[in-house]
Amino acid sequence: MLFHQKDKDVQVLLGHPGGPFWSRKDQGAWTIPKGLIGPSESPLSAAVREFAEETGYRPGGEAIPLGSAKQPSGKVVHMWAIEEDWDPADLQSNTFEMEWPPRSGRRQSFPEIDRASWFGIAEARLKILKGQAAFLDRLLETLSRAEGS
Repeated sequence: MLFHQKDKDVQVLLGHPGGPFWSRKDQGAWTIPKGLIGPSESPLSAAVREFAEETGYRPGGEAIPLGSAKQPSGKVVHMWAIEEDWDPADLQSNTFEMEWPPRSGRRQSFPEIDRASWFGIAEARLKILKGQAAFLDRLLETLSRAEGS
């Protein structure tokens, strides 16, 4: 998860999933760019690779571990936060292909993430997928502990 701080206000970068299923969904639909861990790949390496594949940007800052959380789907997501600025206008997501419209026999390509944006924590809580909201709290807790040190 990318984050930055502007005058003590923390903002996080979220991506909106591409494809027809998500096209009209907003609140509760945005995600932290993430993906599957490949064979012999560390979870952190996978997180950086997947972020780059989904956004076109490879973060290079210090990775702050935020732990893992089981998602409603049953998948376990491992998360790190990296403090960096990035312009979402530079989004270059990889694509996936699916039959669309259903049962049409036609295949279409869609971006994994069709747009990205920075959100303050309060707005991010409304936008983010329910299973990922815990990472917002963990980020704030981690930053608060670091400030107190």
